[in-house]
Amino acid sequence: METENVEPTIEQADENGEVLVKELAKEYLSKGAWSTIAFLYQEKDKNGNFGEPKVSLRRYQKFGGAYKQRSKFNVSSKAQAEQIIAVFKKWYEL
Repeated sequence: METENVEPTIEQADENGEVLVKELAKEYLSKGAWSTIAFLYQEKDKNGNFGEPKVSLRRYQKFGGAYKQRSKFNVSSKAQAEQIIAVFKKWYEL
């Protein structure tokens, strides 16, 4: 839930305050009225352990000082991230 003047986060907790999604890192890829942010995060599994790190790319619109998430793409594994990197490298070599 984004509120005025609060920076976006991917971190989530349950009603008791137990962290279910832990934000490990955040990088702004673009800033302004529309911001693109890459998050590195971990999700807690059913056994209460945090899993492997994942990446989420999210677009936010800033209006009246508040950020509203407009879209997202989650990279679910290291293998998928490596595939995306390989495609980008191939395309930008053209």
